[in-house]
Amino acid sequence: MSEKIQDVIDRALYGNPETKPEERNLFLTTLLERIHLALTKKQVIHKGMYPEVVNMMKTKSNLHLYLNGHLNYSNYSNYIQEANKQGIRFTIVTPQKTTPFGLVLANESNAIDSVDPFIKDELYELEMEEQG
Repeated sequence: MSEKIQDVIDRALYGNPETKPEERNLFLTTLLERIHLALTKKQVIHKGMYPEVVNMMKTKSNLHLYLNGHLNYSNYSNYIQEANKQGIRFTIVTPQKTTPFGLVLANESNAIDSVDPFIKDELYELEMEEQG
């Protein structure tokens, strides 16, 4: 059987191979190269909203908001409301593997030039220590 036929059969049986599955598990199904901002679960649970996220929602276009479904809705509902206000699509992801991230704000479809998409405050450091 030719390699091309075998490839078609494999895709029919098992689906398309996924690119960077570990990275997608970590960042709530998106890739690091698309991320503008990422908050840990502790940062999302923290009362109020991070102004950096709100400002990014207001100033950038072609965004998608990914939220960790293991968190309570009340922890991230304010981010959903802001996303709706700005016309930003969102997805609530239930991760299959453990991830420290609770919110990822990413470009919908393209890689971006983001040097460091993390807000490295006390809550970030605490979450990373617990994961480490």
